[in-house]
Amino acid sequence: MENTTDTMKKLDRKTLNKSFHRWFWGALTCFSQEHMQTFGYMASMLPIIKKLYPKHDDQVKAIHAYTAFFNTNPMLGTVIVGITASMEQARSNGQNIDGETINDMRAGLMGPIAGIGDSLIDGTLIPILLGISLGMSSGGSPVGAIFYIVSWVLIAYFGQRFLYFRGYKFGDQAVSFLVGKQGAAIRHAIGIVGSMVVGGVLASWVNVTTSLKLVGSNGKVFLNLQDKLDSIYPGILTVAITFFCWWLMTKKHVSAIWTMLILVAVSLVGVLLGFFNPGLSY
Repeated sequence: MENTTDTMKKLDRKTLNKSFHRWFWGALTCFSQEHMQTFGYMASMLPIIKKLYPKHDDQVKAIHAYTAFFNTNPMLGTVIVGITASMEQARSNGQNIDGETINDMRAGLMGPIAGIGDSLIDGTLIPILLGISLGMSSGGSPVGAIFYIVSWVLIAYFGQRFLYFRGYKFGDQAVSFLVGKQGAAIRHAIGIVGSMVVGGVLASWVNVTTSLKLVGSNGKVFLNLQDKLDSIYPGILTVAITFFCWWLMTKKHVSAIWTMLILVAVSLVGVLLGFFNPGLSY
């Protein structure tokens, strides 16, 4: 016998808030290479399960669907948790949804959401915030650090909250916004803004120069390499180092950590050979 409108189970705001906060604070709880975000996901679904299934045996049966491996971008992945809450509510009301259907949905979405989230959040949003913060920190001012902490916390909290409740409200239709044409256009626009900010940070904060000078037998400098380079292309060493880092990471797939280590090695060799001058005095 199908449920009528009066007897249908519905999640209240308090339960949804509890579920969201458990994900926000514990998405990476008990994180391991074997389970990744499985336990954080399961913890966020416990309030949903307890609300929809009063009997303990039904709770145990329902929560079993969330023991499977799960890993995605923690911020954008919030929408998957919201969609799951909506599907779990539909399952408790007798609709044709089972644990395997929920797992198929999660497995199908966690990869694309991770790719979008990593590029949009880690690769675009965070560099934009850091670029603005660096500009505000000139002269040793703490304003930049405060701005970054406050802005990141507010964006992370309210952004994830928005995605969670949109996922719950619209179900799997919410994902079409992220992976559809509108989402692609927004990501492209944000990527352009991010490139502009990173370019501005590069021009303002990166300055590579050489101290190499050739001295004649009379003790006078007859070749100042930096002056010659500036007469050809001002900032050419900065551009060269930038393209070198880009080439390493995009073409050779060298990680950011190894790229930094290579730059340290280049700097040390350059100082020893007299090509760079760190301006240190002992």
